[in-house]
Amino acid sequence: MTTIRREVLTLPAAPLGPDNPLPPLRPLDEAHRIDERDRAGLPRDMARQVGYEPLRSLLPAPVRDGYGRVREPREFDALVIENDRLRATVLPALGGRVTSLFHKPTDRELLYVNPVLQPANFALNGAWFSGGIEWNIGATGHTTLSCSPVHAARVPAPDGGEMLRLWEWERLRDLPFQVDLWLPRDSDFLHVGVRVRNPHERPVPTYWWSNIAVPEDRRVLAPADEAWLFGYERRLRRVPVPTHDGADRTYPRNSAYAADWFYEVPDGRRRWIAALDEHGHGLVQTSTDVLRGRKLFVWGTGPGGRRWQEWLTEPGTGGYCEIQAGLARTQLEHVKLEAESEVSWLEAYGPLDADPEGEWHTVLRGAEDRLEAVLPRTGVDAAYEDWRPHADAEPGERLATGSGWGALEVLRAGWKLPGTPFEEATLGDEQRPWLHLLHAGSLPEPDPGAPPGATLVARPWRDMLETTAATPVAEYHLGVAQWHEGDRAQAVRSWERGLKNAAARWPLLRCLAVADQEDGHHERAADRYAEAFDDLCARVPDGAEGSPRASGTSDASGGGEAGAREALPGSGGETSWTAAAAALGGEAIGALLAVGRTADARAVWERLAPSVRARGRFRLTEAALLAAEGRRAEARAVFDEGFEVADLREGDEIIGRLWARLADEPLPARHDFRMRPDGD
Repeated sequence: MTTIRREVLTLPAAPLGPDNPLPPLRPLDEAHRIDERDRAGLPRDMARQVGYEPLRSLLPAPVRDGYGRVREPREFDALVIENDRLRATVLPALGGRVTSLFHKPTDRELLYVNPVLQPANFALNGAWFSGGIEWNIGATGHTTLSCSPVHAARVPAPDGGEMLRLWEWERLRDLPFQVDLWLPRDSDFLHVGVRVRNPHERPVPTYWWSNIAVPEDRRVLAPADEAWLFGYERRLRRVPVPTHDGADRTYPRNSAYAADWFYEVPDGRRRWIAALDEHGHGLVQTSTDVLRGRKLFVWGTGPGGRRWQEWLTEPGTGGYCEIQAGLARTQLEHVKLEAESEVSWLEAYGPLDADPEGEWHTVLRGAEDRLEAVLPRTGVDAAYEDWRPHADAEPGERLATGSGWGALEVLRAGWKLPGTPFEEATLGDEQRPWLHLLHAGSLPEPDPGAPPGATLVARPWRDMLETTAATPVAEYHLGVAQWHEGDRAQAVRSWERGLKNAAARWPLLRCLAVADQEDGHHERAADRYAEAFDDLCARVPDGAEGSPRASGTSDASGGGEAGAREALPGSGGETSWTAAAAALGGEAIGALLAVGRTADARAVWERLAPSVRARGRFRLTEAALLAAEGRRAEARAVFDEGFEVADLREGDEIIGRLWARLADEPLPARHDFRMRPDGD
């Protein structure tokens, strides 16, 4: 039977640092959107789900961009699930990621195990890391919970042993979910029961993809003759499987550029996907039919794909690809979850031995026959039915604690969610102002020693904000909620009202500056950004880490990644001011440069702390500022000295565009993160 124990895993890791305190008001920069020309040719259900309530913004989730690239040995609490055949290692503080799945009889690791923990800007809200099995819920892309803690506890398993339950509250769609993991006696397969619940009185868009990292020197098998191909040029095409454009694309190394291959698994066919090495050994994932989609993601063999692989781990550790399983055909879609309903399914992960070489249908038949022999399809369906009565079992010993957002929502609505208790004891500092609003009808004044805290944007919270006293802090949060819902004119009015009596003006001014930019009033946006940064500079406590300095001083002693080695989000105090100064300063410089005000941009730059200016993102900003000032040689020197933009966004080509303005030679390999062919 399954046993569960605690363990400490030590990895070279870059700390996450503080969250960005500025609310993410701009439209979501999300790669999984298709060209409108491709929508007309889609199957009807797919077209409907592609257009169904795409995510408008990241709110209320914060942007997580406080990490760096200085890795030091760091301990992580791990939970190990084990029987005499398999050992699975789970990191509850990092989204419940299954970081290893080890098969004992063959002494083989079934997953790609990243030897380091290096956050990078791939999640919807920033920080994400590669490797293992991740649980993606919320909206198209890597979940905002990629680097966040989840609740964990022991619960009884269907076979009488132990089961590890992970659960959390997903904030983008306000949905609770759970992931139950167990290993039946003598089983070679990790069983995973997943449930997503909609407690609301309205339908909610739902998204789920289980992403499995495996070494890329594999052949990927899935029961399909066609796939929907989606690349970074954002075109969606139906193509044959396995051969496309003269190459067998089921071998990840046969693709030159990063791409998604969403397999068209026929209705009625068993749902599975496998990755096998040249000897026929590897991993298979299968599920009940509700989890209908299967996908292969490849980085490609081009310089950009290779650079990203190095960026996410260490050079020389071997590449990886991802095999995935989701609720829809593609990751461009959201599925409607009806009011007061739920969706659930069972997945199984384990070893598969089959011949990967040969004619496609022959290979598929052999692999499918082998899978049926070791884990019959009827056995997966039966395991799901056995699990369902246990999904409501109350957790026993608590093994890890997630966030307090679920507890706050349960208190507000009085929901009963058997099996996933969101207890008041989990409420923390981030939830306390909102708990006060819920019970007392008013928002407390913010701590003068810290930037404003998290904002809630769901309609019930907006209603409470609209009826509470119109203090500056209430107007600030109300404006953010109105902006999120698309009431932009109302949001601007709320922020302008709050500004009249605000002691700290910079949070409201920054919101108004973003509104001006979105409306095309770039000069006014630049004015407001400059005023906001001046106000912030006047309010940072003397001696605070990362505080803006007096204009014109220069001190290069800050250390390149000092800001990245701060406490985790929510710690407040000095780390919050560091994050606020860096975030607001970076936006202000960009706004000022956009309207040609290089002197004002330089004034902001000079007031940033040395530890902030030495970060890779701000070294890139410095090069852009120098280029705008006509100092091209000095801008080029910044590149020659070297820098690393820790939070470079997936698909972002900002480095290459700036380089093209400064030099005639090709972009240096260390800066080449391009994910698409030239000219696309």
